[in-house]
Amino acid sequence: MPKLKTHSGAKKRFKLSKNGKIKRACAYKSHILTKKSTKRTRRLRKGTYADKTNAATIKLLVPYK
Repeated sequence: MPKLKTHSGAKKRFKLSKNGKIKRACAYKSHILTKKSTKRTRRLRKGTYADKTNAATIKLLVPYK
């Protein structure tokens, strides 16, 4: 069976935890931060886990992680 290509964008955005869950960064943290509260931007710094409905798709994009 041939090797699978890893999706370049996905490999930069996702990491796998030891339990097999997919870690990701929170959205809405890149620009227009002046109107967002300090509390909100501080909360967005922390990572979170990808939803289980998207997990299978992400695992296909990064097969060797």
